[in-house]
This record gives sequence, C-alpha cells and structure tokens, in this order.
Amino acid sequence: MDEKQVSYRATNTYSTLNELTDKTENVWVVFHGIDYLSRYFLKYFRHLNQEKNYIIAPQAPSKYYLNGKYEHVGASWATRENTELEIENVLAYLDEVYENEGLKKAKNLVLFGYSQGVSVVTRWIARRKISPSQLILNSGRIPMELKPEDFVFLNSTEISFVYGTEDPFVNKEFLKSEEKRIRELFPKNLKFIPFDGGHEVNQQVIIKLAGE
Repeated sequence: MDEKQVSYRATNTYSTLNELTDKTENVWVVFHGIDYLSRYFLKYFRHLNQEKNYIIAPQAPSKYYLNGKYEHVGASWATRENTELEIENVLAYLDEVYENEGLKKAKNLVLFGYSQGVSVVTRWIARRKISPSQLILNSGRIPMELKPEDFVFLNSTEISFVYGTEDPFVNKEFLKSEEKRIRELFPKNLKFIPFDGGHEVNQQVIIKLAGE
C-alpha cells in the first residue's frame, strides 16, 4: 500500500474579542487546548479591560464530535499521525493570522498557550522567530525537539510557566523532569507560577500577568 500526498488551498477561522484601537495596550494571541473551539476559549479573557486588551484566538483545524455524541464539537492542533505535516499546515495558517492582524506592529504582544496550545505556540515562536513581550505557558509540555538555541533570540521576553497544584498532568513527576529543561530552554526572565487548581486556565493569574 502506498500513501501519497497532495497540496491544496484550505481556509480556517479564528475568533477575536474586543476591538483593536489606538487605546489598545496589549494584543493577545491565545492558543486553546484539545477539545476546545476558539470562540469558547475566549471566555477566559472576557474579564480583562476591554479597552486595553485585544484578544485573538486561533482555531485548531482538526474538528470532531466530543464524547461519542453528535452534539458538541472540539478540535485538536495535531496528533502523532503525520505530525510534521500537520505542524507545517498549522504554522502556515498562523502566519496568515499574523499577517492579517498586523501583529508585527503590536507594541505589546502577549502569546498564551494552554495545554496542547503550549506545543503550538512554542513551535511557532521557535520556527518563525517571533519575539513577544510576554510568553505564558499554561499547563502544557514543550515539544522535545525544541532546544535552547531555538529561543536564544528571546532577550527581553517575560516568560511564565503557569500550572495548577492539583493538575494530574503537571504533577510532581512532571515538574521533576521538566523544570530543569524549561530553565535550560528559557534561561532569562523565567518564572514559575503555581495556583490552587487543576488542569485549567486560572483567570486571576491572567489578570495579574496582564498588569490589572
């Protein structure tokens, strides 16, 4: 059996919250985790000052019905099947979002990844050499192929690794094995921020990191 490949043009959506105006101080690009849709993920950022914060939520391309029922829809960024091909497709999509929203001109760009979104945002930064003002990694693993040299250009980026103390995925074993690697990947401006909770996005942490 042969597996062949074709290329074709694809279209995908993304969701935004608030308006981008002259009063906007922070532009966020927020990457949801597995089983989310971008428009629902925006709920975690509705409490931020609407005038100061403009939020962009890219949409993972692979959609499916949740829980074996034809009711609610979720999505995934990539799987172990043809991973590199899926990554390249996702990065090409993110490049278009970056261009369409004029993110190169954003004076304070905040990149936020939750769970599976951590792998997406770190790959995007590493491969496209994007330097945000802040990088927030929430309850997720950084892909093993990424090395310290992939992030040496992040000279002034403030980096936060956020996790719930009751998170079954970011447990003591995870921290024991991953904390050293994370510090090696990001030797500058790195802080670990634990909160009381599980595998979730903590809105109070977001408020604090937004400076509100």
